[in-house]
Amino acid sequence: MDKPRLAWAVTGSGHYIEECLEFLMTLDDVDLYLSQAGEEVLKMYGIKLEEVRARMPVFRDKAASSPPVGRFYTGYYHSFVMAPTTSNTVAKCILGIADSLVTNLYSQAGKCGVPSIVYPCDIAPEMETTAPGGKKVMVYPRPVDLDATDKLRDFPYTQVVESVDELIEAVNRRLKSLGVA
Repeated sequence: MDKPRLAWAVTGSGHYIEECLEFLMTLDDVDLYLSQAGEEVLKMYGIKLEEVRARMPVFRDKAASSPPVGRFYTGYYHSFVMAPTTSNTVAKCILGIADSLVTNLYSQAGKCGVPSIVYPCDIAPEMETTAPGGKKVMVYPRPVDLDATDKLRDFPYTQVVESVDELIEAVNRRLKSLGVA
């Protein structure tokens, strides 16, 4: 390893996934982690995994023990991004449940003091999002999902962002602070 890398995880949310991936594809020194649902959502939105693989390593949620999470302990990763992030993943994170590749990555990043940037899909009582096929639709997150997002804001080493623009700004600010942007 020449220098620490950025770990980025995609969960099963389609909330501005195309914009998140468009930004991700502009970054260097990134490893992409896909939950099983994340992989399904990429297909639903017509994002070709082969194109992503040509740009960066891609790890899929296939091993029971999530071996790549140990990389946080060796300084391999300087930051962790989850974008977009489902309400299910956020709920697991705030409860300390690390039973999947992505929730285990978040848990281990926190245990190692590695900053996480999280873009939850449920951030307001009424939101516009893009459905598969490009149609804009309104969604109305449940109070339990909004509460979980609020709780995540209080977690150490965690920054919650509310838009793709905030995500881009937060990631770029983090990379600049490390001297890698």
